[in-house]
Amino acid sequence: MTETVQSADGTTIAYERTGDGPPLLLVGGAFSTRRGADPLVALLAPHLGAIAFDRRGRGDSTDTPPYAVEREIDDLRALVDAAGGHAFVYGHSSGAVLSLLATAHGLPVTKLAVYEPPFMIPGTRELPTPDYAARVQAAVDAGDGALAATTFFTEAVQMPGPVVEMMQHSPMWPGMLELAHTIPYDNAIVGDGSIPTDQLAAITVP
Repeated sequence: MTETVQSADGTTIAYERTGDGPPLLLVGGAFSTRRGADPLVALLAPHLGAIAFDRRGRGDSTDTPPYAVEREIDDLRALVDAAGGHAFVYGHSSGAVLSLLATAHGLPVTKLAVYEPPFMIPGTRELPTPDYAARVQAAVDAGDGALAATTFFTEAVQMPGPVVEMMQHSPMWPGMLELAHTIPYDNAIVGDGSIPTDQLAAITVP
């Protein structure tokens, strides 16, 4: 059953809780809605109260401009409050970075797990150009979700061109374009990809 909570700025965040165990908040990355967590929820539900949600601007959640990472941290806080005031948290990709930042800012997390936060270790890969995020934002502002998504996949994720072209002809592409306006949110969370060591050092939970 879909439920909602109100974030601090009035944004409505839609979520579903499956299972009766201790709460576990699932924080998705770029192009994700709560439906993307369904396979994981099915595995977790016998043991935990798995909470899958639509990040702001996606699915059944609303949005309130202007965007700020702090507002997404407030969204997580509202969800944890609704879960009883504390929760396990699992984040994937940019959702992993968001989970780390939220925990560093005092989100009441019992234990934290993150998978593939897209931090970039200097010297291991080519970094996006300094104007990458601005170009994605310009594409979104122009209503060109295809350009925004293609730029993200080729420059940030660094997928080979032929792979991106295959995606563009796949059944999932239209659904991804519906979420392309949120790519700047993920760009803001990840920043330049450097590891925020000072903030991560503030995390004391397991």
